[in-house]
Order: sequence, then structure tokens, then C-alpha cells
Amino acid sequence: MEIALLIWSLALTLLLVVSIVWVFDLQRRLRRLESRFESVFSRGEDASLGRALKQLTDRFSRMSARTERLAVEAGRMDGLLRHAVQGMGFVRYSAFDDTGGDQSFSLALVDGEGDGVVMSALYGRDATRVYAKPVERWTSPRSLTGEEEQALTRARKIVVPDLD
Repeated sequence: MEIALLIWSLALTLLLVVSIVWVFDLQRRLRRLESRFESVFSRGEDASLGRALKQLTDRFSRMSARTERLAVEAGRMDGLLRHAVQGMGFVRYSAFDDTGGDQSFSLALVDGEGDGVVMSALYGRDATRVYAKPVERWTSPRSLTGEEEQALTRARKIVVPDLD
């Protein structure tokens, strides 16, 4: 019976020693975890989780509001840019047989939807004449000369690059 009591006391002592070592190991791990937590969440003197989460929430709210403002502004700019000159086609040529040097030209200026104008300047020895024709959806209600068509095609290739 004394041997059984001795074995029980040794087992309990061993269990007590293991428990003490285990508690010290857990305390050491907890201190390491706390120091990591403080380094991640601390901003200056305050290391509380509530304050850190509040700061993160406030920052997220500011970023969300800014993102929404940027999305609205981007939409507004897209609307404006849709009507800005996006394509330009330019062709020089000699309009009359008695002049040289390709002084005449046709210039097409169009937006992203194919609306704009084709301007032509016809250079002659006595005068230069300038004409403008409207363009809507890549076509003009007025008849276009070959050079004006060529200028419009060049402008369209800039706006719609896959056009062949």
C-alpha cells in the first residue's frame, strides 16, 4: 500500500511540475502575443483594440466616401469626354491645276460618337475659300469630296482603331 501511495504521490508531483511548466509556457506565449498585438494595433500611446478598430472604421468610411466621389467625378468626366474631339484626320492636296504645293487641305474633327465637322480650305491663286460640313454618326448630311471622306476615315481610325 505504501508503494501505491508513493507512486500516486510521484504521479501527482510529476503532474504538478508539468502543469507549472505548461503555465509558464502559456504566460510566455501570451506576452509574445500581446507584444505583437500592441505593435500591430497601437498608434502612439493608445494600444486598445476598441480605439484601433474605431480608427480603422473611420479610415474605411473616409476611403469609401472618397471612392464614391471619385466614381461620380469619373462618370461626369466620361460624359464630357464623349463630346470632346477624339479623332482628327488631315489630308493635303492641290485643289486646282494652276496651283502647286498641295496648299489645300481637308480636316475632320470628331468626338467619340462620330459627331463633329469636316473643314476644307481650297487654296487658289486669287483667293482661299474655307468650307465646313457637319458630321453626325460618321456621316454628313452634305455630300463630301474624296479628300473630305479620306480625312473622315483617318479620324475614324483614331477613334475606332480596329476599323479596316
